[in-house]
Amino acid sequence: MIKVSHLTKSYGNSLAVNNLDFEVKPGIVTGFLGPNGAGKSTTMRMIVGLDRPTRGTALIDGKAYSDYTRPLEKVGTLLDAKWMHPSRSAANHLRWLAAANGISKKRVDEVLGIVGLSDVAGRKAGGFSLGMGQRLGLAAALLGDPEVLILDEPVNGLDPEGIRWVRQFVRALAAEGRTVLVSSHLLSEMAQTADHLIVIGKGRLIADTSTRDFIKSASEASVVVRSDHLTELGTALEEENTEFHKSVDADGRPTVVVPNRDSDWVGALAYSYGLRLRELSEVRPSLEEAFMRMTGDSVEYQASVSPNGKGTLGGPASVVSPAGEGGTQPPADQKQSASTAKREVASPGVASSGVARKVTPTADDKPKGK
Repeated sequence: MIKVSHLTKSYGNSLAVNNLDFEVKPGIVTGFLGPNGAGKSTTMRMIVGLDRPTRGTALIDGKAYSDYTRPLEKVGTLLDAKWMHPSRSAANHLRWLAAANGISKKRVDEVLGIVGLSDVAGRKAGGFSLGMGQRLGLAAALLGDPEVLILDEPVNGLDPEGIRWVRQFVRALAAEGRTVLVSSHLLSEMAQTADHLIVIGKGRLIADTSTRDFIKSASEASVVVRSDHLTELGTALEEENTEFHKSVDADGRPTVVVPNRDSDWVGALAYSYGLRLRELSEVRPSLEEAFMRMTGDSVEYQASVSPNGKGTLGGPASVVSPAGEGGTQPPADQKQSASTAKREVASPGVASSGVARKVTPTADDKPKGK
């Protein structure tokens, strides 16, 4: 289990992460969501010791990451898929990590097979496509077969088959009782993957709840009605003190939309008033709608469309974030060098070959060049 308590990270007078409290429990997939600049990557980096909190703690099964003598056997992370030497082959990159952490060479071959890179194991990592780089990053995260998995944008650059594989893989890991924390900007994918959500904005906690409850509480379910008697239906809804509004469907046909009611209720109302309906359908809320509604005040840049149809960008919100979060860079003297970060953590890994299957790289994952 991951437990974050009063976790705070400041850069000068600005807060990137502001007094966060949450738990990531084993046995389920926990999604970590927030707009760009919300503090997600900073929080993940503090959990694995790459950034030092200004105050507060982040514990993994009751201990700080730095207290584990063999961290790869406890925590597997994918925070930056580009963290590899471009002149090393995929296999040598993993062998170097394995040797530095007391992991057998046999495990290297296993994880290459798990992520579908066996056939290109001898190719230099610098020639990999974005999708193949993500797969290699996942392989590094699988080396130690640990109990905790932390993945930042694991499906970035993957084709649909790769995305589907990652979804099935992380859910299988969670089903084994492991602790799984995953961030992603693909909300439709997160809706299919995550059982629980932690949502932050401007470094603050916005929601800590199940995916189902988050969608339900932040969005409205609606019933769309098509009928030859929409005026009469509107009168009936008014008499029942029920909110509704008129609209048109994709074919331009007039409809009435009734929020916060189900189709059974609307159908029964129409029947009681003797109104025949042509179509009655429920429109269920999506995670994207719920996310936009809940985090609207935390978005760093607001996009809008001017009257002439040209897009514009509003001004930035007051949020500070280190590199990779899309926000303001921290002062130069507060940045952590890449070499220091690499010394602190050697891209720890997690996996169980028993729940994975080999995936062959598809056309989108082919390496660049020869």
